Amino acid sequence: MRVIGAGFGRTGTLSLKTALERLGYGPCHHMKEVLERPEQIRRWLALAEGRPVSWEDLLEGYRSCVDWPSAAYWRELAGHFPEAKVVLTVRDPQRWLASMNATILARHGRGLSGRAMRGLSSLLGTDLAAFAKMTRLTVQERVFGDCWGDPARMLRVFQEHIDEVEAAMAPGRLLRFEVGQGWEPLCGFLGVAVPEGPFPTVNDSADFARGARTNLGAMLLRRSG
Repeated sequence: MRVIGAGFGRTGTLSLKTALERLGYGPCHHMKEVLERPEQIRRWLALAEGRPVSWEDLLEGYRSCVDWPSAAYWRELAGHFPEAKVVLTVRDPQRWLASMNATILARHGRGLSGRAMRGLSSLLGTDLAAFAKMTRLTVQERVFGDCWGDPARMLRVFQEHIDEVEAAMAPGRLLRFEVGQGWEPLCGFLGVAVPEGPFPTVNDSADFARGARTNLGAMLLRRSG
């Protein structure tokens, strides 16, 4: 593990994943990997439930990690991989909250249809219920505690997290990074050449919504190991 992403979801983490892989730090783990490799769902759920799971098992084959679920364990990962550098993606807080409302919070299944889908998945033993429980334990409870869905308190958690990461990391190990800054800060931090072409910009709210519809439908009927 060479790079650990400590930034919250919706701070440009998929853009950072794409950039890191282009720079030779791939494969890079991201929630997208959990969705595309469903055998990972129950491994991350086991960790969230406090069962013994090794980082080597969870992140086998990956050279970097960003986004939740791994970002919820940034401190543990930074301690386990002391040579890895840490990138803290940040974003204007109000724009971050607006993106969360349009994506993750909107798809959290608070409505009747979402509860019905999770209930059916639980009866069938399929992936959707396991994924929903994993994300609830990892993100909603571990990261946000009892303030999930409360805008003012979520903004406070967002800023407190930034302050905590910056205070915890030794000088030279941490890059505070906005993806709009482009290649130069990231490449300078990692000590690699700036590649040709623009910095990747992916996974806006519309992309997220399309992917969520596809993935939720697949997980409802699928049972992975």
